[in-house]
Amino acid sequence: MSYATFSYLRHYLWHTVWQWVQRKHPKTGLRKIYRQYCGRRSWWASENRELLDPITVGTTRYRNRGMAIPTPWDTPG
Repeated sequence: MSYATFSYLRHYLWHTVWQWVQRKHPKTGLRKIYRQYCGRRSWWASENRELLDPITVGTTRYRNRGMAIPTPWDTPG
């Protein structure tokens, strides 16, 4: 489930940035824009920065432990 969500977020983010860059450079060809901002990769980057790729965010799955998880709060009871 989380992979599908991050994948959708990556797709949305890539196309949103692509539309913004096209508006920023209206008279520049698409290949030139792509080479300038993406280079050989398929993700947005500049010389010293790279846009966070949501798919690279790690997720950890935990089995449901219920009340076995310690909490720092006092429980009434």
